Amino acid sequence: MRAMPNPQEAALQLVGEYYSTFNSGDRAAMLDLLSENVVHDINQGGSETGKAAFRAFLQRMDRCYREQVVELEVMANAAGTRAAAEFFILGAYLEGEAGLPPAMGQNYRLRVGAFFDIAGGRITRVTNYYNLEDWLRQVRAPA
Repeated sequence: MRAMPNPQEAALQLVGEYYSTFNSGDRAAMLDLLSENVVHDINQGGSETGKAAFRAFLQRMDRCYREQVVELEVMANAAGTRAAAEFFILGAYLEGEAGLPPAMGQNYRLRVGAFFDIAGGRITRVTNYYNLEDWLRQVRAPA
């Protein structure tokens, strides 16, 4: 009989799988890792609650950006209830969004920090932080 991972290891695996599904583009598998009432705190934006809101967010992101997570480091508390990740996003800006510069396929590399709450083997909160000014500098057309 295979032993169950301890709570900290389970949290590390869950967050690692979250980013693996992100990189593979398997949005259904990614959403399966979330609780029904997941809270998503958007960088320099508001909070949204629920899988439907998260799904809509992912659809918009996939339309406007092509991104891959690289150099991922994940940490978790001993209880397995909270985790954090630091990584770089390698991206391309494909379609402009209101209030942002025009998209022309600009590439960017951005350091990101993310924080998670975990309960019942699912992610219940995702909070992302990155330096918006750095991203804007990278995607602005040269003068």
